[in-house]
Amino acid sequence: MQDTSTITTPSKMRSSLAAFVALRARSLNIVAPLSAEDCQVQSMPDASPIKWHLAHTTWFFETFILEPHSTHYACFDTSFKVLFNSYYNTVGDKHPRPDRGLLSRPSLARVLAYRAHVDAAMHEFLADDVRTATVHQLITLGLNHEQQHQELMLTDLKHMLWVNPLLPRYVERDLPVESNPVASNARSAFAGGLVEIGHSGEHFSFDNEGPRHQTFLPPYQLSNRLVSNREYLAFMADGGYTRHELWLSEGWDRVNGNHWQAPGYWREDAHGGWSEFTLHGAQPVDLDAPVSHVSFFEADAYARWAGARLPTEAEWEHAAAVTTPERLTPSLHPAAATASGLTQLFGSVWQWTASAYLGYPGFTAAEGAVGEYNGKFMCNQFVLRGSSVATAIGHERVTYRNFFQPDKRWQFTGIRLAHQA
Repeated sequence: MQDTSTITTPSKMRSSLAAFVALRARSLNIVAPLSAEDCQVQSMPDASPIKWHLAHTTWFFETFILEPHSTHYACFDTSFKVLFNSYYNTVGDKHPRPDRGLLSRPSLARVLAYRAHVDAAMHEFLADDVRTATVHQLITLGLNHEQQHQELMLTDLKHMLWVNPLLPRYVERDLPVESNPVASNARSAFAGGLVEIGHSGEHFSFDNEGPRHQTFLPPYQLSNRLVSNREYLAFMADGGYTRHELWLSEGWDRVNGNHWQAPGYWREDAHGGWSEFTLHGAQPVDLDAPVSHVSFFEADAYARWAGARLPTEAEWEHAAAVTTPERLTPSLHPAAATASGLTQLFGSVWQWTASAYLGYPGFTAAEGAVGEYNGKFMCNQFVLRGSSVATAIGHERVTYRNFFQPDKRWQFTGIRLAHQA
């Protein structure tokens, strides 16, 4: 039976085709500085090989759009159905995630041929005059899905280069030394009260961003900028990683079990100075840039040391909704805050909140495979808000709910402090 609800117009489909072409080109641009060997490595179970990201995002368009909705699509390789399925149990079997780096075959060249095959079919599919609203929603989901993987590609390849003793650069460039005055870390006050959060309206959002609902907020304050490396070094110098009273129990276990003494990607030299591995290679720590690659446990311990706390996700969203977002120059590494007022909400580092990742009141996962996208991960994770330097331009929004387990720190994750008014 045809889905006749809101047939999309030819102009919408042409817009989808242009967005699809630009999206797929950006993924290949991310890969351009890498070798085939770079694209093969899986540096830890949480990360995936770049080759796998290229294939999986292609698998998504093939599996959810072309195979069920194109009348004459020819599958590229049936074995890819298992190899490049991530976590969709509804679709079928999956190759174990920790073993993705063992897939020396198919080669990178064959994965790129797979992308070209699916891209050609998608071009033809999107050139048709009309598609149902359901198909248009799937295409939009596929575009946003690949944007998520573009961010993961950058963070995964950063970790892959970091574990190499040669500390190779992704991009051959030294980071500029900031000369602008750094913004003070004053606070912005918010009255709170009965507020609404969550997505509503016609623009795209993931299912976990809704439904929009009311929640009550006591008066609160947020720090105008993110915690800097300079400030975090003061925490370290004051025994931050050796004082058990600052840490949650599981966090203290992580500190001792993993021998944490500093944020991820930091390294101390023989003279007590610190460098930080970046996508531009090892660089001196920029003292005024926001601290990044810290876990929820580290963020929480720092906040306790500073006499503050982490914001709830409702506080963060409420504050961000009434703040004009700062326009940042695209970069591959966070920079110091120079603007006044509430800043660094987007495009710097993701910000840990004190909120557990759970469904909003009235949330229900969609039926079928797309219902596995977010809902089944609502356990033992914390919400992060904003976006990072690795987030695709246009992918960030006020209601976006990122989420990770509290010990993870290979993403660009940082700290914004909150206080009661």
